[in-house]
Amino acid sequence: MKINISTRLTIGLLAVVIVTWLYPRMSSNQFIYQERQPWNYNKLIAPFDVPIPRDSARIADLTDSLHIVMGPVFVRNNKAIDNVEGELRDKLDDLNMMQMSRALRQCYNNGVVDEMTWRRIEKGTLDSIRLFDGRKIRTVSTLKFTTPSRIYQQLDTLARKEGYDKLFKKLSLNKVLVANIVEDEALTSEYINNLLPKLLPPLDTILKGQTIIDRGTIISHNDFRNIQAYEDLARVLSKSDSRATWLVLLGQFVYVLLLFGVMMGYFWEFEREVIKRFQSYLFVLIITVLFFALAVMLNHFVVDGLYIVPFTIIAILTLVFFNERTALMVQTIVVLLCAGFSSFSLEFIMLEFTAAAAAVFSLEQLRRRSQLLRTALIVAVAYFVTYCALQFMMNGSVEGFSWTKVAFLMTAAVLTSFAYVLMFIFETLFGFTSVVTLVELTDITNPILRELSNECPGTFQHSMTVSNLAYDAAQKVGADTTLVRAGALYHDIGKLSNPAFFTENQGGVNPHSSLPPETSAEIIINHVYDGLRRADKAKLPKVIKDFIRQHHGAGKAKYFYYTYCQQHPGEAIDASAFTYPGPNPQTRESSILMMADAVEAASRSLKEYTPETLTELVNKIIDGQIAEGLHNESNISFHDVQLIKESFIKRLKTLYHARIAYPEPPKNAT
Repeated sequence: MKINISTRLTIGLLAVVIVTWLYPRMSSNQFIYQERQPWNYNKLIAPFDVPIPRDSARIADLTDSLHIVMGPVFVRNNKAIDNVEGELRDKLDDLNMMQMSRALRQCYNNGVVDEMTWRRIEKGTLDSIRLFDGRKIRTVSTLKFTTPSRIYQQLDTLARKEGYDKLFKKLSLNKVLVANIVEDEALTSEYINNLLPKLLPPLDTILKGQTIIDRGTIISHNDFRNIQAYEDLARVLSKSDSRATWLVLLGQFVYVLLLFGVMMGYFWEFEREVIKRFQSYLFVLIITVLFFALAVMLNHFVVDGLYIVPFTIIAILTLVFFNERTALMVQTIVVLLCAGFSSFSLEFIMLEFTAAAAAVFSLEQLRRRSQLLRTALIVAVAYFVTYCALQFMMNGSVEGFSWTKVAFLMTAAVLTSFAYVLMFIFETLFGFTSVVTLVELTDITNPILRELSNECPGTFQHSMTVSNLAYDAAQKVGADTTLVRAGALYHDIGKLSNPAFFTENQGGVNPHSSLPPETSAEIIINHVYDGLRRADKAKLPKVIKDFIRQHHGAGKAKYFYYTYCQQHPGEAIDASAFTYPGPNPQTRESSILMMADAVEAASRSLKEYTPETLTELVNKIIDGQIAEGLHNESNISFHDVQLIKESFIKRLKTLYHARIAYPEPPKNAT
């Protein structure tokens, strides 16, 4: 898949934004703790002065007393008269309307309260109230206050006096007359809460830079109260100081961006193929974001939840699809991302780094499921030993030893074995091919290999010999031995379509004898296309298809090409009809297979098997391929070629060594 660099950068930046968005903020990163339990976080130092409030019961008693003594705070509803005047305007003429409106406004200017408040005024228990005028609270006398019912009586008296009492009875003023001086509970609570600090000063103050509680300390009642006071004040300050919130967000974004930048810089310098191949690039980003999100979630819901996350799965999956160095790099980046919100950053980093190293070094190549169980055990031991060492080093005792944390680490070690399941999921999603899959493909009981053995026994034996030659050579030059062995076993499966047309499967009759060279060449070349069709049908991975496609490269079916040239002397020959479709080998493994395939096939035609003839054959075949430029696109070196030649010669000498001629049995032998 070809994706340009700008798209890759955009996807990478999106991953950075997602991780930053998931990052716990200061306001949401609350501690989880209980009285009479150890403090499971780093030493907590006050970043600002923290006043310690009085006991909540004492504050509640004083608040109740203030409510009784101070009374409620009232506000004036200036719109209360509007509905009343609207009712008058609809039913009365202008003159009567003006008289009543004047009386109404006089009453509402003096103040109208509800019946309950009026009873307190009548009893003499409410001579004045605290009235908020929009700017401040002032004390107002209740001497001129009235109620809606008294206003109605006053207006009824005015109507009789002016002679429109019958019309007044038809009005619905008793339904629209309401109080305009009303109690405001929220304002009352705020007013009393503002008085509390003056009447009840803090019990104590923790000064900036002072230790609130140290790691491992058993939380006493006072410690519990102090931590709560710190959390409450930190929450208030984080909400009120928007600038500080944005600075925290900016710092987290830059921190995440730097770590992603380091990882991408590593890939660009040492593993550029990861960036070039979009599926690999996307896999690294997804596994990083996925495990970071899992860590954030567990850390939010569980104390020390970070230690449950099986980070070693990252190393195992990256090792399986790439290499050891990349595995350590990717896991280190994820661990450093999580260390930003870990309670014990040093301890967390050291534990996960040790576990990653143990996982990687115990799995040079994952071939069997049982290896993961062994790795899980090694990771568990690494976790336990490292945790004990850190506890002894930092505390000098076992007092801070947490068996809960040890249980979490052991859980993470056990979960490491689930890498086997995730391996197949990621193989399917990203088109990767793991070593485990390649090992399974090399099992000769595989249906397609069993069919090759039954239908094309000569081709099957050829493929087995080529796989041994290629394996030895790959081991010699440090190439992927499992990959080249699997590729060798499947490279000629296309011959299943026409077995009799290939020399190794013929039993004395050669069907090419009656065919023109160009037709024979077409049949031979088609085994590449037939092989690809069979590979698609068998759902073989892309890396195996590449071997099928590249094992002849863009070379020629030389026997038939030369025959055609001899039959048409002096003519201009179109070589395309005798040329394989290619492409030429793109990797060292493909080059090794091409060399092994040609050498093994040619070795069958030798009349004499001596070290000299075998050496000459190997040099002739491989040098000829190099001269044709068939290996120009592969990253194979001249030094590799020399080692491959030596490996082939050694293997062929063993394969074709001279055997002792057994004498005829004597007559007296039994």
